[in-house]
Amino acid sequence: MKNRVPDFNNNLLRVLKGEKPQRATLFELFLSDGHYSLLAGRNCNGNTAVDVLRWRIEAMAAGGYDYVTAHACDMGFRPSNRESKASGSYSGNGIINDWESFEKFRWPDMSQMDYSRLENIKPYLPEGMKIMVMGPCGVLENVIDLVGYDNLCMMLFEDPDLVEAIFYEVGSRLLTYYENAVSADTVGFISSNDDWGFNTQTLLSPDTLRKYVFPWHKKIVQIAHDHQKPCILHSCGYYDEIIDDVINDMKFDARHSYEDSITPVEKAYEDLNGKIAVLGGLDINFLATKTPDEIYSRARNMLEISAAKGGYALGSGNSVPDYVPHENYLAMIRAAKEFDQ
Repeated sequence: MKNRVPDFNNNLLRVLKGEKPQRATLFELFLSDGHYSLLAGRNCNGNTAVDVLRWRIEAMAAGGYDYVTAHACDMGFRPSNRESKASGSYSGNGIINDWESFEKFRWPDMSQMDYSRLENIKPYLPEGMKIMVMGPCGVLENVIDLVGYDNLCMMLFEDPDLVEAIFYEVGSRLLTYYENAVSADTVGFISSNDDWGFNTQTLLSPDTLRKYVFPWHKKIVQIAHDHQKPCILHSCGYYDEIIDDVINDMKFDARHSYEDSITPVEKAYEDLNGKIAVLGGLDINFLATKTPDEIYSRARNMLEISAAKGGYALGSGNSVPDYVPHENYLAMIRAAKEFDQ
């Protein structure tokens, strides 16, 4: 098996442009720490941003990827003393409930953010490899986190001016975050990551998304394009009623996150190829529960389906959590490594 040397321009960048890459190409939003350690052959031995990013670079290069995922700085909206869990409920109480709590909330000071990791990592970034900057969650996700989903639905009817003010505070800061990130020459592309749907419908009505959420994403994409860099959308959930917005209004270069219970990636590629690049798509439940042989076969099939037309990179439907067995994950990436042999 040939050693896969990172080559962002000739592989993943071509995929993001809807073209055929030079070889079968891999994509993940991110991996669990256990899977990064598996690929790197070591655990992370430092706790600075550069230490962690260096470890992930070693892992992604060893795994045959052309890029590494990073946050551009430590910006976030969640108060540091607020409980954080691996998963949570959308129906929880928010911390912004009215104009008084809105005025009291301490919004991140964007002038104090440190983006130096994007420059300081240069000595450890292999030639041909780039960084994908992802956001500290997205526009809608952060608003829901601050307000609560049920509360947001009520607030849309009771106080739409407050809703608009909250979206402005979140969206404008995310714009500043990406503006500072995308200018770094180590950054090859950005991800605007924001979940918009349940299994059978969007979280908010399409018209509500178009009013409060999509305009911010359109600006984020434009920031990337102004720097001649792609912007991908990572968004979980149902998307049939908003895919035209994604492609023709916001003008994302690629879409990521697919589930078999919503739209299997094979069907998504059939529908979207030639309109927007398709990334990943092997359902997480499939990766976690099937045999390595079954996973290899489906991964190989996706590469065969997309080989002639391009615009596809192989990976999971979302990200690779700890409960995906190592042998299952390795079967998926082995399909790419062996495809061009």
